[in-house]
Amino acid sequence: MNAEMKKKLAKNWFKILQDMACRDIEELERGKKFIVTEWKRNKKNEGGGEYRILKEGKIFEKVGVNFSEVYGKFSKEFRNKIPGSNLNSSFWASGISIVMHTKNPHVPAMHFNTRYIYTSHGWFGGGMDITPSIKDARLKNWYHNEVKKCCDRHNKNFYKKYKKWCDEYFYLPHRKEPRGIGGIFFDYKKDNWQKDFSFIKDVGITFKKIFQEIIEKKSKKKWSKKDKEIQYEKRGRYVEFNLLYDRGTKFGLQTDGNVEAILMSLPPTAKWK
Repeated sequence: MNAEMKKKLAKNWFKILQDMACRDIEELERGKKFIVTEWKRNKKNEGGGEYRILKEGKIFEKVGVNFSEVYGKFSKEFRNKIPGSNLNSSFWASGISIVMHTKNPHVPAMHFNTRYIYTSHGWFGGGMDITPSIKDARLKNWYHNEVKKCCDRHNKNFYKKYKKWCDEYFYLPHRKEPRGIGGIFFDYKKDNWQKDFSFIKDVGITFKKIFQEIIEKKSKKKWSKKDKEIQYEKRGRYVEFNLLYDRGTKFGLQTDGNVEAILMSLPPTAKWK
């Protein structure tokens, strides 16, 4: 299979998953609809994307579901940071990103991303993680078990490897604490394209199942003003990570991505002590 066909298949899947996730979220909201905005990368027409935002719903304070396909050439300063770009400064990248911030503090913030990047060679990256405001050992165990089952369907070593990578990645060094309770994170995945693509699709479907079940279990649970204040402070940590350390944020801003789409991951309200 040639490079162009791989790009097409990956891009089409990300778009299909965007549609499916938005449909599921709108069904949960029962009436609230996404606001859809298309954007172009630059005046050279080097790709673009579509970000969909739903705010002030019954369940979600803010949820974003973004798709992008961009291409062009890396700047000299950025070139040495991306595998394969030292041989070829041209790049192509497509992906989907989902970030959920809910009203109920008992429902964790949830994040998912998968992408396919091509320089002189191609690779997949992505993962999922959740950030509870209020600890729940039963939810944590159930969630990690679901993620492990997804990984085990493809390789028994994936979960341990990608969970460790996630724990190391979603960590705030200046706070000396993790962002949330983790999940999986992987990058530069280029072992076998067909198998990698199958895994990427399964991760997306698994996240869809996970967020629906968590919302079903938690969204009607009663919460207090104190619970909400805890959520606001936890969101502050979320903001700190995304602006200081997140690779996707840096990649988007350094490759002329749409600023509103890149920063859709930020919660509508956050607080600091």
